[in-house]
Amino acid sequence: MQTFKVDVGHAIYPILIGPGLLGHRELFNSTLRAADVLIVTNTTVARLYLEKLQATLSGRRVADCMLPDGEQYKTLQTLGRVFDALVDAKLNRDATVLALGGGVVGDIAGFAAACYQRGVAYVQIPTTLLAQVDSSVGGKTGVNHPGGKNLIGAFYQPRAVIADTDTLATLPDRELHAGLAEVIKYGCIWDPLLFDWLELNIEKLTGRDDEALAYAIERSCAIKAAVVAEDERESNLRAILNFGHTFGHAIEAATRYDTYLHGEAVGLGMLIATNLSHRLGLIDGGTQERVRDLLARAGLPTEPPRIGTARALALMQMDKKVLAGTVRLVLLEKLGRAVVTGRYAQSALDATLNEYFA
Repeated sequence: MQTFKVDVGHAIYPILIGPGLLGHRELFNSTLRAADVLIVTNTTVARLYLEKLQATLSGRRVADCMLPDGEQYKTLQTLGRVFDALVDAKLNRDATVLALGGGVVGDIAGFAAACYQRGVAYVQIPTTLLAQVDSSVGGKTGVNHPGGKNLIGAFYQPRAVIADTDTLATLPDRELHAGLAEVIKYGCIWDPLLFDWLELNIEKLTGRDDEALAYAIERSCAIKAAVVAEDERESNLRAILNFGHTFGHAIEAATRYDTYLHGEAVGLGMLIATNLSHRLGLIDGGTQERVRDLLARAGLPTEPPRIGTARALALMQMDKKVLAGTVRLVLLEKLGRAVVTGRYAQSALDATLNEYFA
């Protein structure tokens, strides 16, 4: 088991990564102090892992809340189900919410924990690659709105992240590939050596090599922990973690959250952001091709949907990084270095949007 610490000053918590953790009673006993817990999961994950987690937690008072599976259900209406379950189980402020599932479950459960009785503890138990390398770490919680992605939410740190890598064995290939988009992101914005390693080992990752997956998860979590420690609330540095997300969120919203997995949309967004970076003269054509080639080899889509330039721009203007009406974008200056800026030629952005969305 690998352990990392996330330290944001007011909260310090561990990220625990390894095989067999869902059945590790001693680990849960040392990490989880609450006698009363609510497990929030979805219909897909519950069939695979709910009973195992319940057995590990035997001796506590355990309730569960079952959510439908899919990004299209990441809504205020679904959030209400969690509140209903908390109330029905008569849970108080000393209870803990356990988020057993992928990014959607983690975001909804975390947001519910932030709001219920003005804040109860929660623990992330991610079961997808994307959640293990990205969304479970850092305390971003929330739900979508028809007008944009993650527009309603809160920064609320978990008490722990427990990532059982054995859960990846039941992950569909498409979900695995979607998670690799976030790993590639870290290589693009922070660690060029990771990007080099990914170019050499991407087929091991798509082929589910345990050692390669373990390294990718550990390195991604270490990078995310370092960035979040510097900037918990995304006032400056943390915004680089949104590389590809402004374009990707526009794609998700335009397609009603039911066409692309989040990681697939982010991969497309990185492709578009890299194109704009090249168009602005920040990176060379060779770097752009390396990013595109790695995304393709990871099994990710490389042709964005033709949602229309005007529609794409309108949705981008609802992005949380917009300030004073200006869409701030995360662009590459080189592999391993990203910049967040609202200073770019509008004509270059228009040309990129036309190339991919018109």
